[in-house]
Amino acid sequence: MSEQNEAQWHDEPTDYGQIGKLPRTEAASAQDTAPPASVIGSLNITAAAADPELLDLPWHIALEDWPTENLAALPRGISRHIVRFAHLGGSVIAIKETSEHVARHEYHMLRKLARLDVPCVEPVAVITGRTTADGRPLNPVLVTRHLKFSMPYRALFSQMLRKDTLTRLIDAQALLLVRLHLVGFYWGDVSLSNTLFRRDAGAFAAYLVDAETGELYPDLSMGQREYDLEIARVNIAGELMDLLDGGLIEEKVDPVATSELIMDSYRRLWTELTEKESFELGERWRVAARIRRLNELGFDVEEYAIKTTADGSTIQLQPKVVDAGHHQRRLLRLTGLDAQENQARRLLNDMDQFRADNNPDLDEEISAHIWVSQIFEPIVRSIPRHLAGKLEPAEVVHEVLEHRWYMSQKQDRYVPLAETVQSYLDTVLQHRRDEAAIMLNPDTELLKILEVEVEESGRYDDEDEDEYPDADD
Repeated sequence: MSEQNEAQWHDEPTDYGQIGKLPRTEAASAQDTAPPASVIGSLNITAAAADPELLDLPWHIALEDWPTENLAALPRGISRHIVRFAHLGGSVIAIKETSEHVARHEYHMLRKLARLDVPCVEPVAVITGRTTADGRPLNPVLVTRHLKFSMPYRALFSQMLRKDTLTRLIDAQALLLVRLHLVGFYWGDVSLSNTLFRRDAGAFAAYLVDAETGELYPDLSMGQREYDLEIARVNIAGELMDLLDGGLIEEKVDPVATSELIMDSYRRLWTELTEKESFELGERWRVAARIRRLNELGFDVEEYAIKTTADGSTIQLQPKVVDAGHHQRRLLRLTGLDAQENQARRLLNDMDQFRADNNPDLDEEISAHIWVSQIFEPIVRSIPRHLAGKLEPAEVVHEVLEHRWYMSQKQDRYVPLAETVQSYLDTVLQHRRDEAAIMLNPDTELLKILEVEVEESGRYDDEDEDEYPDADD
């Protein structure tokens, strides 16, 4: 299966205006119909770009039987499908066996979400026409790219997590759900298991990792949003009960009460982003205050409507379009650094303070360039090679800046950057787990926690895997 002429490459689908589910034009699963003799031994690959290295993987072997030399040792959580991780060039890919229709639908949804700038994993390809060496058909697969520095929630809980950390995790899940709903995406299977998390300046950033039940519409009704929220509440409660039984969260955590936090967090955020606000005509400053609050949440206001009442005494304000990533885009524009939203906010704060202290009259972009060369790059270069995989660079810089603040407070003096970095390396970073490699080289205890046997995984029957839950309007 290593020669390129044994594969037929197809461009990704272009009907991005398709609403809801993709039309079912293929067989429901690989077992429904055997491939015709003309395509036996020939892979059919749908991808945005042809990657010949895909052909070097053993597609003629059932995924659960893949040889270890092809696999990346990432621990697998609960899944209804067989999932394996493999090396592809300089990256890691996730491979999921499923039916052809579900694989194409999920690939299609992930491509749409990526175009809408929603945090999700990157789809690589859908591969069908798989057969064994003796011609027996194998299930199609969906291939996605593993998100660097991300962790499934069970890896975060491999060491006991405090209640406040758990709350931040659920807040990140709520923000992801709001972002999905704002673009009209109904998830249908919201859970911690279907989400990946990256550290983001002391908080977490959440990414959608499973979109097979998802549907994209121009807008979602309240019934669809509330149904997704209820699914989240129930699934998270079950996942926390499982963690509590395993001794991975504090005993004082109430799984049901904690799961309901996502409903409060979601509704507060949704209200802030979409609710109309009325105020007196003389309080026009509240327009700027509302926009500032939205910016602090990481959203831009690209358009808003202001209307006065009939007697002209009050103003009604409603944001018309809100877009996530306000601080990320400003940091990228000024420095070229691509960071998470909270990381970007923290770095921008230090950058603005650096300008105020040193060059208050200097152009913002020039001052940002100086900050990168005098603050960001020296910190990153100071990290020894054996510690470089502990955290991503933006998170390291954030933690160093926080460490300097705490040192200065404790010692009641200004602590130089070089002294701060050395203290951070000695007392903090070397004791952290390697988050770039934790999933590639998990220890025995972590594997025990994350590996879930098939009979415990809640795996669905084959005939059920194409069924999508429908939301009431």
